[in-house]
Amino acid sequence: MDSLFLLFIFIIAAILGYRVISSVPQLLHTPLMSGTNAISGVTILGSLVSTAFALSSNSKIFGFIAIFLATINLVGGFVVTDRMLKMFRSS
Repeated sequence: MDSLFLLFIFIIAAILGYRVISSVPQLLHTPLMSGTNAISGVTILGSLVSTAFALSSNSKIFGFIAIFLATINLVGGFVVTDRMLKMFRSS
């Protein structure tokens, strides 16, 4: 029952996230990317702390996966932001 509820919450969050992102004007994408990168940095810190205090090996594995995915998200966000800012620079 709990996993069905969590799946429902995930689906609703995905739909709402898509709707919000698709309605953002192009001019605001770069500042929003910077904010998202900051949130990803907090996510990395949280997953590092959670993994450090994990008791079971399964928790440590999931913590490592969380650290890895959050790092990919953070680095990818900075790469995309840098590419977008290069489009606005005069040559």
